Amino acid sequence: MSYKKKNILIIGGTGFVGFHLAKSCLSKNFNVFSFSISKPKNKRHLKGVKYIFGNIRNKKSLKKLNNYKFNYVVNCGGYVDHINKKKTYDSHFNGCVNLYEYFKDKNILAFIQMGSSSEYGKKNSPLKESIRTNPKDIYGKSKLLATNFLLKKSRKSGFPAIILRLFQVFGPFQDKNRFIPLVINECLNGNKFDCSECTQKRDFLSIDDVIKAILLCLKKKKAIGQIINIGSGKTIVLKKVITDIIKIIKKGEPNFGKIKLRSDENKIIYPDIKKARKILNWKSKENFHYKLNKTINFYKGK
Repeated sequence: MSYKKKNILIIGGTGFVGFHLAKSCLSKNFNVFSFSISKPKNKRHLKGVKYIFGNIRNKKSLKKLNNYKFNYVVNCGGYVDHINKKKTYDSHFNGCVNLYEYFKDKNILAFIQMGSSSEYGKKNSPLKESIRTNPKDIYGKSKLLATNFLLKKSRKSGFPAIILRLFQVFGPFQDKNRFIPLVINECLNGNKFDCSECTQKRDFLSIDDVIKAILLCLKKKKAIGQIINIGSGKTIVLKKVITDIIKIIKKGEPNFGKIKLRSDENKIIYPDIKKARKILNWKSKENFHYKLNKTINFYKGK
């Protein structure tokens, strides 16, 4: 499929996932538009992207899009600091509803919603898209409300919604308050840092794999109306991730066991990815340790 002259709108195009998607889309000759609250950080500014500023929580703000026609919309937006429950709910659910109301009659080809593994709640892995969900935190609840809303609209009116449930994503340009870049920066600075026993097992996926999955959704009509897990399908113990980072950087001193595990935290989280293979013909192809090295080099400034 040729993407030349196709217009793609990335909600939250100045964020981590949005930036990488915009960069990839530019290389594939899309006309790329970003809609976000704030300007991109200097390191995430991309020449060739049309930046539009507004807030999806405000319906009137979306009128700034009136002068453009879009073929695809990818919603990577949402309030990232989940401590503020109202902003989290408003951005991840009400913002999604506002986007639907704006685009429902615009004849877009696909609306891709970034979901989250948090939508499942405390369930046994591997997590299948068909299991009953029971999220406990406001972020997971808001994401699930958005998922259910879009699926309902897809069934009733044919709205071309696709939900990608992402697991632990990492890579260059990620904010430093996320697990892997946080540990990397503590180690680069030679710091002592507190952490739990880190016996939890998590599924880590490179940002490059996520972008491939998103782009495949644009070609797959069978993906419309579906929830699709996007993860490697494998787990890595957090303690091993930390020790591997220390081995590469040769600095850093974790204080394991200083932080207690939350009682509601899953010890093991990873997805069943059969649906992604079947519908998208997608699976993780990136080597974790290769991508970890690449990410460390980014934060080193290499």
